[in-house]
Amino acid sequence: MDKNVNETGNEAGNETGNETGNGAGHDRDDDLLAERFEEHRPHLRAVAYRMLGSLSEAEDAVQEAWFKLGRSDTAEVRNLGGWLTTVVGRVCLDMLRSRVSRREDPLEWPDGRVRIPDPVISRADTVDPEQEVLLADSVGIALLVVLETLTPAERLAFVLHDLFAVPFEEIAPVLGRTPAATRQLASRARRRVQATPTAPDPDLARQREVVSAFLAAARGGDFDALVSVLDPDVVARADGGTLRPGRLMRGAGTVASQAITFAAFAQTAVPVLVNGAAGFVAFTDGRPVTLMAFTVQGGKIVAIDILNDPERLAALGLTA
Repeated sequence: MDKNVNETGNEAGNETGNETGNGAGHDRDDDLLAERFEEHRPHLRAVAYRMLGSLSEAEDAVQEAWFKLGRSDTAEVRNLGGWLTTVVGRVCLDMLRSRVSRREDPLEWPDGRVRIPDPVISRADTVDPEQEVLLADSVGIALLVVLETLTPAERLAFVLHDLFAVPFEEIAPVLGRTPAATRQLASRARRRVQATPTAPDPDLARQREVVSAFLAAARGGDFDALVSVLDPDVVARADGGTLRPGRLMRGAGTVASQAITFAAFAQTAVPVLVNGAAGFVAFTDGRPVTLMAFTVQGGKIVAIDILNDPERLAALGLTA
């Protein structure tokens, strides 16, 4: 009788101890996995932002990667960062394909309207550390605009390989293609990017000088001064949202003429950094009405990206 009681007690104790120990170990494993994921989160956000051009969708993609990590056996994964990068790439690829199939958010319509990707706004004098990670590799608005013109497969191949050095052998399975075919996709995307001015001059002070000259000329209605700071082939893209569709403008004369009509807004312009490059926000009655991002190369403005969609501007939380 006593023997049975002891055996039962030992068995119960062993089972309880094992369950408690395993549970504690499982919790520790989960905590460690969560900690490792958080270490990679800034990098994953940067990947998703380049893939999607949307800050909110980038957050959604990273969160989906976390869910997939929790459902996966990663015991044999040697490079968790690389594994997570391809997972985020696959999630973004699905989101882009869904966007195309629903014909949502096209970059440019046949009538010349455009949609500007989500900007990252910073104070004119500094970019905070979190944004620095997001904006590494000179990911200006102009680059995101070009990326929007690529097919989902081209965009994935280019972003993962050219911007994050992921080997084609690891990208190919995500696309369901051979490494050679994936290399061709990236090559096509690269030609498109290189054909368009996307990287601003690294000298931020020089950028500010050129943008300040543009603002002064716009405020004074000085057409010749405006033309002097614009590249002859300058491109201006304006996104006014669904209620006020924007437009695409080309050429120094056309862009200068349009800038003069916005002279009143130029009077209230406040300098900011837009994706790390010189720009400004104009306010009316304390609310933002226009955000302008400039791409300056060789002392000339080669691209201007304008966001004056009231809803999207309000969502940025900008204050005068």
